[in-house]
Amino acid sequence: MTSDSPTGGTARTKRADAQRNRETVLAAAAETFVVAGVDAPIRQIAARAGVGMGTIYRHFPTRAELVTAVYRHQIEACAEAGPALLASAGSPFEALRRWTDLFVDFLVTKHGLADALQSDSDRFAALHTYFLDRLLPVCAELLDAAVDAGAIRPGTQPYELMRGIGNLCVGRDDDPRYDPRRLVALLLLGLREPEAP
Repeated sequence: MTSDSPTGGTARTKRADAQRNRETVLAAAAETFVVAGVDAPIRQIAARAGVGMGTIYRHFPTRAELVTAVYRHQIEACAEAGPALLASAGSPFEALRRWTDLFVDFLVTKHGLADALQSDSDRFAALHTYFLDRLLPVCAELLDAAVDAGAIRPGTQPYELMRGIGNLCVGRDDDPRYDPRRLVALLLLGLREPEAP
């Protein structure tokens, strides 16, 4: 049979459908985790995704696998957003500001991750390493561009900024009245050069 045969086309269609279902589940799980935490019932994620629970278990047999996949998926989205924002935002500082908004969204989504993976400390450690390996260079690129444009003072290390933002997000888990975005915005303003554009 050639690759143009009906059977080949059907297999490709099934793979494409499976990939779409996987992406839909990951997006729905991320949204659900923001509202209900990583212990949210699988049926709630399935309802949001518009798929059956069997579809979720086919892709992610355990909750830890689902949580890990959501985390990795969002790391990739955050990493890919940095260069895209530098290319499309009105200024390097605006790109940095918009990226930190995405980073806050990511951090809020991952609350409860450590508890969900506590039985697999190796998996959690590997995710943390992956997180740093992917996002530190992106944050560094954004900071360097903003410094080169004269928008912020030099000297801020990407790890310091990411850690500071992470610390400002900590209280969000226990207090729905607390929105870290306001304090993160103030943190960024504190990096500005006095006469920055």
